[in-house]
Amino acid sequence: MITRRQFLKGTAGTAFAGLSMSLLGCSPKNKLKENRTPTFAGYGALVEDPNKLLDLPKGFSYRVISELDNEMSDGLPVPDRADGMGCFYLDEHRVVLIRNHELHPNHRSASNPILQEFRSDLAYDTFSDGAALPGGTTNLIYNLKTNQVEKEFLSTIGTVRNCSGGITPWQSWLTCEESTMTSDDKIGQDHGYIFEVPVSAKSLIKPKPLKAMGRFNHEAAAVDPRTGIVYLTEDTNDSLFYRFIPNVSGQLDQGGTLQALIIKHHAKFDSRNWDKLSMPLNQVFDVEWVTLENPESPDNTLRIQGYEKGAVLFARGEGIHWADDELYFCCTSGGKKKLGQIMRYRPSPNEGKSNESDFPGQLQLFLESHDKSLFNFGDNLTVAPNGHLLVCEDQYSDEVDNHLRGVTAKGEVYDFAKIRIQTEPAGACFSPDGQTLFVNLYSPTRTLAITGPWQTFA
Repeated sequence: MITRRQFLKGTAGTAFAGLSMSLLGCSPKNKLKENRTPTFAGYGALVEDPNKLLDLPKGFSYRVISELDNEMSDGLPVPDRADGMGCFYLDEHRVVLIRNHELHPNHRSASNPILQEFRSDLAYDTFSDGAALPGGTTNLIYNLKTNQVEKEFLSTIGTVRNCSGGITPWQSWLTCEESTMTSDDKIGQDHGYIFEVPVSAKSLIKPKPLKAMGRFNHEAAAVDPRTGIVYLTEDTNDSLFYRFIPNVSGQLDQGGTLQALIIKHHAKFDSRNWDKLSMPLNQVFDVEWVTLENPESPDNTLRIQGYEKGAVLFARGEGIHWADDELYFCCTSGGKKKLGQIMRYRPSPNEGKSNESDFPGQLQLFLESHDKSLFNFGDNLTVAPNGHLLVCEDQYSDEVDNHLRGVTAKGEVYDFAKIRIQTEPAGACFSPDGQTLFVNLYSPTRTLAITGPWQTFA
């Protein structure tokens, strides 16, 4: 489990921790003017990539470790639309990457011919002719010393639009379906679930839907390692923020309670800031949680149920990352200009317990963009070795100009990388030693390993 505390040493860590705590105080000097997004020099200007794939600051470099249609160790081709991804320690030199592929049944005809007709009893769902639905995950075993992929294979298949997900402290990847398709004459199963992929998987496994965690347009998940509570985002314009309290920590298949977040004394609060400034930057709001009934939600109405019970509305909740004692999540189209927000949630020290209301959890708006050239449609995010957030942009509304953006503890934004092809970066995650950043280029699938002077600024 990668956390900020594992990365930060010395004065850099102390400075970030102090700034992070100061945000909770909400002093006027920490509040940002509504009409600007502050900037930071970061690692300096980006250097143009002669291969026209990825511009990075001086001193940083990348290597492509996996590409669309390359033959994997199991003889199958690398699938397209690589999205969310998690990195896990395997041994001193090797890590396991588990990578989502956001493929819809309609993408069958665009897939490699081998995958179009792939059949297996281990597929979660199939077409009427028996071929597996194309969505799923792949696993890569990568050697950090030799910079080589030692093994790559399909680990799940038969799901729909595996968008993002999250790592768990018990060494598994939660892969989330961003779809609520139902069974019909073309497919055999309902969708909209979370599935768990263990790091120990050696080949294709049978996906098992974790139905108690809710059926909705899932995006991402983050686990508090202290409690085992799982926090969940939802990718819709009227999304909620959820938590799942498992009956048995670390055993999500044993059921639990699904809840939605409410701001205390502000029922049906709208955090999107579209029509009016409801949620000022850095203002801290105490929260509570409401339990949702019938989490399998055959009519896809969990967000409607939650809102009627007072839950907060968010603008397309997307990537989420746990960082020590708090978490951050993106709202892709939030803000007055609909360019994106980042929310920050600090759980109660009694999170999930009967006395939680004595010290409630707290929510604040950490960043809201007012300039698309600085931050536009943040999606997946992670924490860098310097303690900053690294955010993957995901916008196709105009000329594609997606970046990896750094965000400091003060909410200052800087460019870390520019994607030179017409696609988005996704699945950013660091090796446990903090030396290698792995990131996907969505389509055509490429997975990159990026190294460089993470602790050195311009």
